[in-house]
Amino acid sequence: MESTAKARHVRIAPRKVRLVMDMVRGKPVTEALQTLGLVQKAAAPVLVKVIKAAVANAENNHDMSTDGLVIAKAFVDEGPTLKRHMPRAMGRATPIRKRTSHITVVLSEK
Repeated sequence: MESTAKARHVRIAPRKVRLVMDMVRGKPVTEALQTLGLVQKAAAPVLVKVIKAAVANAENNHDMSTDGLVIAKAFVDEGPTLKRHMPRAMGRATPIRKRTSHITVVLSEK
């Protein structure tokens, strides 16, 4: 039995979220939450929220015990990119790409 939680259109670049995601993939939920509590990255609170949502889904929707839950799969996909322009010298403009992420966490029992 698996439990899933997703966060879509998160305004952090996927590349930055993947760095933090690699730290917790495959770990038990309690250990992953402790690890993320110590990480000084902007993606850490977002991942904590998604993992807690997946735990709540497992407990309420699938009647799974929260003790033996492990992060089976965790991945980050690229969402839509917000395109902006920054004015530069001599009337020019340079593009700015504000990237978004779709974060998915899948929990399973040991």
